[in-house]
Amino acid sequence: MGTVEELQASAARLAPEGEHAFELALDLIDQNPHQTRQEFDSMALGDLAGSIQAQGVLQPIVVRPGTVRPGASHPEGAQRYILILGERRYRASKMAGKTTIPAIVKRVSEQQAAEMTLVENLQRQDLHCLEQAQAFANLSTGFHLTQEQIGKRVGVSREQVSNYLRLLKLPSEVQAALRRGDLTYSHARLLLSLNDGDQISKVAKVAIAKKMSVALLTEMLMDINVPSGTSLERQPSGARWVDPNVRAAQRSLEAVLGMRVRIRDRRGKGKITIEYGTLEDFDRVVQMLKGK
Repeated sequence: MGTVEELQASAARLAPEGEHAFELALDLIDQNPHQTRQEFDSMALGDLAGSIQAQGVLQPIVVRPGTVRPGASHPEGAQRYILILGERRYRASKMAGKTTIPAIVKRVSEQQAAEMTLVENLQRQDLHCLEQAQAFANLSTGFHLTQEQIGKRVGVSREQVSNYLRLLKLPSEVQAALRRGDLTYSHARLLLSLNDGDQISKVAKVAIAKKMSVALLTEMLMDINVPSGTSLERQPSGARWVDPNVRAAQRSLEAVLGMRVRIRDRRGKGKITIEYGTLEDFDRVVQMLKGK
């Protein structure tokens, strides 16, 4: 298995010394089955296609050997290849009317190909949070990798892997709103502090309708989590005033952990309660407290 550095080098499209790029027919290249990116900026692709028409493809794509089967241009049968890195260059070359593209063939495993694809997408920094979550889920279910193993493979923290995977637990309509941009990643993490799917959907609809900021949504969730008839500025027992600093710390912890947090303070002494919904959440909090 390649190291993170080796995968990142491949994702950055740096051909290792001694590897040779050759012109490969575009119609011999099959789509990347591990490509989770669903949105490609058409304007940016058009600009890239124009550049390719003028100067050609300056950096080769990376493919792996596929199967041998006949095609429209190769009825007798030809070696096919599966795309690993360079989806934009591949698509833009087709837009530019090219029939071939410079390519480097790498003989890697299915798992390595999936990891390399994810690293390339992460390095572009515009991968949607749900696409990133699905990529992590594919590595987990397809190759039986733990969250810690995934983090080490692609160079991110275990907590980051866990946080993104939790997005896939959101109701489908909330995921759709997140994909449209009606909600942000920070909004989604706050909504996950609610354990009931119906409640998450209802709160999400209100947040979208009122165009709530993350701060306002935090206020709303605090209101929901306080027993009925109790003011946000009061504690359930004794109707005591809550120090604004304590309340701010509670909001901050909820935003970071993505789950319910309760701080009970009395003259500088008290307790912090973290409510988790799954054993995975429990394990994630324990690891964060350990500083891992």
